[in-house]
Amino acid sequence: MLHIKNVTKTFGSVRALNAVSFEINEPQMVGIIGRSGAGKSTFLRVLNRMTDASEGEAILEGVDVLKLKGRNKLAWQKDCAMIFQQFNLVPRLDVLTNVILGRLNNQSTLRSCLKFFTKEERYQALSLLDRFGVSESALQRAETLSGGQQQRVAICRAMMQEPKIVLADEPIASLDPLNARLVMESLLSINREEQITVISNLHTLDTARTYCDRVIGMRQGEVVFDAPSSDLTDEMAREIYGAEADEAFEGSITSTSLGNAPKQAVG
Repeated sequence: MLHIKNVTKTFGSVRALNAVSFEINEPQMVGIIGRSGAGKSTFLRVLNRMTDASEGEAILEGVDVLKLKGRNKLAWQKDCAMIFQQFNLVPRLDVLTNVILGRLNNQSTLRSCLKFFTKEERYQALSLLDRFGVSESALQRAETLSGGQQQRVAICRAMMQEPKIVLADEPIASLDPLNARLVMESLLSINREEQITVISNLHTLDTARTYCDRVIGMRQGEVVFDAPSSDLTDEMAREIYGAEADEAFEGSITSTSLGNAPKQAVG
């Protein structure tokens, strides 16, 4: 499904990613963990093509997405939806418009600015907002929502793209435990119900163990652990995090029926 081969990224003399390689052969919920500066966010940005890799390949359906240019690159960024820690919504626009902007690659910028949306686009956006529990805020400005609500709106916007893969960069880092749980349940439902691979950078081990089928540990730009989440021992976690281990062990998200869904095999 997705084959990452020796992906490397350098910034001058600094090697942020060093020959990152792994394969995902079936839809999975994948958590990437590691201390600050391990290369987690850089990897997601390279995969989404927000920044270019220095070396390596990312093969999906026989195509190296790291080599795409022009319209093909834009098409990949539509297929590879990105969810950010700080939501990246347009604060002064209403929630419904923010969600429909997920279709930006399918329509002209002028049409989006003037809110010339079709009935089908509005219905799809409202359906997503209802699914993720924020439909009552559809006509509110995004800046009036809580952080947890904004992140679920951002998830709706990502799903409006009808993606093949979803990337989430520290999606719950700034949220309280309740909203963190709601966001992780939302991401897990996307994986389970749409059979879409979700790759999420996560800060706490409890979250990775509860919601992910598979955990990839990164240290200094390299993959140092790749196994089912049940195999992530405290000892291994301390090796991955080093001095930040105690912080990674803090925090807890109460699991639900979704969080306890059967884990899939690593591929």
